[in-house]
Amino acid sequence: MGVKTDERRFEPGFVALVTQLNKAIHRRSSEELLGMRLKPYMTLGYIRDHPGVAQGDLEAAMFMDANAVVLLLNELETARYVVRRRDPQDRRRHIVELTTAGSHALERADRAREGLEDEVLSGISPEERKTLRRLLERILDSLLQPASEARA
Repeated sequence: MGVKTDERRFEPGFVALVTQLNKAIHRRSSEELLGMRLKPYMTLGYIRDHPGVAQGDLEAAMFMDANAVVLLLNELETARYVVRRRDPQDRRRHIVELTTAGSHALERADRAREGLEDEVLSGISPEERKTLRRLLERILDSLLQPASEARA
């Protein structure tokens, strides 16, 4: 009689897979490739896609605390990629706007990111890419909902 062996192999969970993917993409998204670090790039993209965004709104959108957002915006202002202005309707708020230099830097980085995405996603079809994007957007949307809405 043969000895039974447990043939189950370890299958990482969703969080482990996303974490590994994040690390692999982060390594490939070098400052040399994008012309800036990944986090400033993502921030510029958000500012472009949300004109006149309030500095406080970037905290939730970027999953960052207020101090980290201030440091990041300081870096982007020093590079002359963004400007912060007081909101005329609420002087306590700062509105963040993309500059022409920021727009040009973002366009260059976008081209590099598109090449990186093609490399990372080369193993899946265009239709699978669309499906993956839709699913990831749904997951992110649910994470951005207030906890009370997410439970409903």
